[in-house]
Amino acid sequence: MERDRTGEDRNQLAQDRTDLAEDRTILAHERSYAGWLRTGMAAIGIGIGFNALFGTMHPTWAAKGIATAFLLAAAQIFLSAERRARRAFGRLDAHAVSTLKPLRIRILSWALAVLSLALVLAIWLLVEPERESGADTARAQSHLRGEQREELAVARGNAAFAFLDHLEGV
Repeated sequence: MERDRTGEDRNQLAQDRTDLAEDRTILAHERSYAGWLRTGMAAIGIGIGFNALFGTMHPTWAAKGIATAFLLAAAQIFLSAERRARRAFGRLDAHAVSTLKPLRIRILSWALAVLSLALVLAIWLLVEPERESGADTARAQSHLRGEQREELAVARGNAAFAFLDHLEGV
């Protein structure tokens, strides 16, 4: 009889260790899901940053195309993360930890994917104001003198004109 209780205790301890291992696996999958989301957000940041940095180059479709590629990759990353997380959590049972609910995972991933696609539309459909070409700007500013030129330099934030005005005054 003493031996049976020891055997039962050992079985219970083994089951407890297995449950804790399963909980650790669940937490590891949650960290992986969070990593996938961070990667998708980084892709969004790269896409928006690329468009902001190179959006004025010509042809404009090149910068928009590269930014779109990053945004589409982000949407795919979010959807892949959702599929992988739901599949992993479906196989495991939580014992001593609370887990993300499958519905929340789906809503979050799909919302981020849809917002990524909305950014793609915004990049392509929002019209930027017309910019003057460099030659037109130079011609328009060549006739300006003194205070007009200084005001224009300050208004445009053009350090080169402010420097030239400083040199003319010296």
